[in-house]
Amino acid sequence: MPEVYFDGKAFVLTLPVQPGVYRMLNAAGDVIYVGKAIDLRKRVSSYFQKSGLSPRIQLMVSQIAGIETTVTRSEAEALLLENNLIKSLAPRYNILFRDDKSYPYLLLTGHTFPRLAFYRGALDSRHQYFGPFPNAGVVKSSIQLLQKVFRLRTCENSVFDHRTRPCLLYQIKRCSAPCVGIIARETYQEDVRSATLFLQGKQDEVLKMIEQKMFAASDRQDYEQAALFRDQMQALRKIQEKQFVDSGRALDADVIACATGADGHAVAVNLVMIRSGRHLGDKTFFPQNAHEEDISTVLEAFVTQHYLNRSVPPLIILGHKIRVTLLQKLLSEQSGHKVVLTTSPIGDRRKWLDMAAENAQLALQQMLTRQASQEDRLQALQEVLNLPGLMRIECFDISHTMGEAAIASCVVYDRFAMRNGEYRRYNITGITPGDDYAAMRNALQRRYAKIAMEEGKLPDLILIDGGKGQIRVANEVMIELGLNDIPLVGVAKGEARKPGLEQLILPWQDDALHLPDDHPALHLIQQIRDEAHRFAIQGHRAKRGKTRRISTLEQISGIGARRRQSLLTRFGGLKGVKNASVEELQQTEGISRALAEKIYRELR
Repeated sequence: MPEVYFDGKAFVLTLPVQPGVYRMLNAAGDVIYVGKAIDLRKRVSSYFQKSGLSPRIQLMVSQIAGIETTVTRSEAEALLLENNLIKSLAPRYNILFRDDKSYPYLLLTGHTFPRLAFYRGALDSRHQYFGPFPNAGVVKSSIQLLQKVFRLRTCENSVFDHRTRPCLLYQIKRCSAPCVGIIARETYQEDVRSATLFLQGKQDEVLKMIEQKMFAASDRQDYEQAALFRDQMQALRKIQEKQFVDSGRALDADVIACATGADGHAVAVNLVMIRSGRHLGDKTFFPQNAHEEDISTVLEAFVTQHYLNRSVPPLIILGHKIRVTLLQKLLSEQSGHKVVLTTSPIGDRRKWLDMAAENAQLALQQMLTRQASQEDRLQALQEVLNLPGLMRIECFDISHTMGEAAIASCVVYDRFAMRNGEYRRYNITGITPGDDYAAMRNALQRRYAKIAMEEGKLPDLILIDGGKGQIRVANEVMIELGLNDIPLVGVAKGEARKPGLEQLILPWQDDALHLPDDHPALHLIQQIRDEAHRFAIQGHRAKRGKTRRISTLEQISGIGARRRQSLLTRFGGLKGVKNASVEELQQTEGISRALAEKIYRELR
């Protein structure tokens, strides 16, 4: 964007000497930077000094065509408003961290026979929650571990309430079958209490309890029960041995460390979660627009964006010094408990910080290696197609089953990475089932009609998962839309659909292009094509499954509205009906043996 003249020095004289938020705008009216200040006039005037600005900030200032300000009652209020505006506007010169979905928890319900479950969302005081965890995989592995040791149920209530015999989990010793009364309520509650203590980090207390029960069972010569308790103890001890971090105290803390590349143009922020003294895992973030910024600025941006309006542990350990007073006050008020931010940990806490720093450095090295590989691949594709400016690629694929539930996918590759947030799916309707050409035409028209009216980014290349027919249709659509200057390439499957034998269909030449199976350009095409295929299949299966869930019972002859309602009520929904045996189905009012067998057969 060309430089824009803006008389900043004259403008700042109109600003108040009060706290607030300022927004820098470019000539197009887009917000390119959001900042906060305890003194708006003093802070904004600093951008128009003759020296002392980094090249990045100088570039930003050269693009300023206007400034908007909002006065607030305090610096704390300004910080909250700044954070909200950064997340909603994503200005190109602010440090941006991806705002992930809420972190997952492990849920232990408050039912008579509590259920273990994965949970994400608002917390309910009727249940117990453990976490948050850094990712879904940690929660699921924790559930599997607790199933193995304490054999707590994981089934939905709709299934639990209608079981008449134990399921497979009981057979493989992953559940104690409370649904059919094999375990007494009191005994099950003891297992729940043990699991709760374990999740709270009190493993030694759990081991002592189980040991006492083992000796008691042995004294009354119930050796089978004693062996069960022995196996529980062995499993718990193995877990303790594998536990990487254990402070010995029920402490909740987050540990945050940063790493930078040699040229300062890449930054990684590693977050380690400690709950009840146990290391639950870590997660690494790669901020956007963090070039030339010092580590303290990046770290302060992370803490602000990550914790405001989110649950906060009582202790946050930081690898570099930041301005903590205002953040501590805000986070404490928000969470309802005292929050301490420290940059000088000792003992175990120092070890945690060292571990986080090592994780950040490792993740950064891996990211830079991947990026270098992507740069090599993109450069190779630029050379093969003679497209030196190629950066943004969009790829389309169609998925259906014999014409049913057709879905078109569009995935986006830009700036050396897949851009998941820009993916789109299109439900294909109004065409002859199985007509892939018509489906492709439909998807391309819907995708690029808006872009042709200047409502989105244009790709530098469009990949089509298909051969000459699909490319012909795509070319017709782009000509109709006046976008025929965008190159099209078809990716036709090779012999026996074997990877490495793909043919590239280029509209500007007669013969298909074959690249060696180790060619980096082909690897990039395969990566993007496979992602489009995965995204299309995922959408197709979801659409097909939804359609079949709605209509399955209605399609079985002999099942009218009354019988269908009886089945759904008895088994708590279609999933329960599908899981039921012939004998269980037969016990439903109005269902004969023959009809029960028919339902069982049709739903398999």
